[in-house]
Amino acid sequence: MKILMILPQAFWEPKGTSFSTLNRLRVLSKLGHQVDLLTYPVGKDVEIRNVRIYRIPNILFVKRVRIGPSWIKLVFDLVLIAWAVKMLITREYDLIHSHEEAGFFSTFLAKIFGKYHIYDMHSSLPQQLRNFQFTEAKILIGIFSLLEKMTIYAADGIIAICPALYDWVKKIAPKANLYLIENVLDNTIDEENSKTAPEELRRKYKLDGKQVVLYAGTFEKYQGLDLFIEGANRVIEKYDDVHFLLVGGTADQIVEYRKQVEQKGLSDYFTFTGSVSPNEVASFYQLSDVLISPRLEGNNTPLKIYAYLRSGKPIVATKHITHTQVLNEEVAMLTDISPQAFAQGIIQILENENLARRLSYAARELANKRYSQEHYVKQMKTLLNSIEKR
Repeated sequence: MKILMILPQAFWEPKGTSFSTLNRLRVLSKLGHQVDLLTYPVGKDVEIRNVRIYRIPNILFVKRVRIGPSWIKLVFDLVLIAWAVKMLITREYDLIHSHEEAGFFSTFLAKIFGKYHIYDMHSSLPQQLRNFQFTEAKILIGIFSLLEKMTIYAADGIIAICPALYDWVKKIAPKANLYLIENVLDNTIDEENSKTAPEELRRKYKLDGKQVVLYAGTFEKYQGLDLFIEGANRVIEKYDDVHFLLVGGTADQIVEYRKQVEQKGLSDYFTFTGSVSPNEVASFYQLSDVLISPRLEGNNTPLKIYAYLRSGKPIVATKHITHTQVLNEEVAMLTDISPQAFAQGIIQILENENLARRLSYAARELANKRYSQEHYVKQMKTLLNSIEKR
C-alpha cells in the first residue's frame, strides 16, 4: 500500500506526537508499506526503510514550532494543504494517513481524490485550544468541534492513542472503524545505537551518593513542573541527600524553571540536563530511584508512562485521567493534584523500600501483559487490513 502521511508538526523532535509518528512509520515500513511523510520544515531527518520525508518551504524562517495551537502552525498548515494537493496530483497513493488537525483538510482531500483516510487522533483539538490558552472564543472552539466530528464520521479508520479518546469517539460515532493503539513502543532512533552507561551519567551530573528523583519529558505548563517544584522543599527537609534530575525542555523553559528553583534556594538539589538522545533516556531511568509525572491537564497518556512502566523503577504520578487510564494504585503511587500531596508521594517511595519494589515489579508485569510491541503491531496490521477490504 502507498501512503501519504501528513503531520502538522516539526519532525523529528523529542516530543510526544513526533515520537508517536516515528513509531507509526517504523511499523508501516516493517509491514511492507511505502510511506511519503509530508511535514513542517523544521526538525531532524530520520532514515527509515520505505519512508521518504518531504518538507514544506520555511516561508516564516522559523527554527522552532512550539507545541499546541499557534498562528505559525496555521500558516504552515495552509502550505501543507497546497503541498498535499500537489503530491496527490503528481503521485499515486492508496491512503492518506493524517495526524491531528491535518485530519480536517485530509477528510476533504480524500473525498476529492478518491483515497482512503486514516485519522490518527492524538488529542481532542477543541480541548487543546483551551489547554494551551490559545482562545476562549466559543465560535472558534465550536468550529473546531464541528470539524473534528466531521473528520471522525468520514474517516475510513481512526486511531485513538488512549482509552479516554477511544471512549469519546465510540460515544459519538459507535459505528466508526476505531482502534485503540497506545504509544507503547520504545522511544529510540534507529541510527543512534550508542548508549551512555548509568554510572557515566552519575559521574557527569555528580549524583554519587544521591537519591535521584527523575522527570523526563517536555516542560510545557500542563506537565505540572510548577506543582512539583513548589513541593520539592518538603522532600528535601526529609531527605537531604535527594537530588531532582529534570531531563528535557527548551533553553527558554530551562531558564524559567531554573529561576524558580533559585528563588526557592534549592539550586543545589536540581539539575537540568536539557534534551538528550532518546537512546540515553533508558540510562537516566536506570540511575534514578523514583520516576515522576506531575501532569495537570489533558486526556492523552504521556508517552513516558509506558517507558516508566517498563523501567523497573517506582512511579509517582498525579491522580489525573492522563495517568489513571493506564496506571492504578497497584503499579504506581498516585497522589492528589497538590504540591503537598505530590511531595508526600515521593517521600513514601523513598522511605519504604518494600513498597517501591512491589510497585516496580507490578508495573513491569503490566507493561509486559498489556503494552507490548507485538500488540501494537497487530493492531496496526488489523486496521490496515480492514481498510484494504473496503
